[in-house]
Amino acid sequence: MIKLKRAYEKPAKDDGERILVERLWPRGVAKDQAKLDLWLKDVAPSAELRKWFGHDPDKWAEFRQRYRKELKQKADLIKLLKRKAKEGTITLIYAARDEAHNSALVLKQFLQKG
Repeated sequence: MIKLKRAYEKPAKDDGERILVERLWPRGVAKDQAKLDLWLKDVAPSAELRKWFGHDPDKWAEFRQRYRKELKQKADLIKLLKRKAKEGTITLIYAARDEAHNSALVLKQFLQKG
């Protein structure tokens, strides 16, 4: 099972393995409070794509398309995440305020497609 959670929400027992999927550490979150099992910086969107998107909902469709293209180049990380999801619950931790337009959501959909 794959779940999503903002880095600013309290960790819960049912989160399973908590994996930060952001290139940058979330502002204002102490490392010990985050209770992360893994930080996969390299599965996050490239710095260029992140800056281009700027969390602008009008760019959402194109962002998703560009990010999926980047994810196809990260086969090892995708295999790792899929394996972990088969073994038990994983929670993809992200920092964005917008729960409907963020890279973790695209990553979750990408992992669940195949």
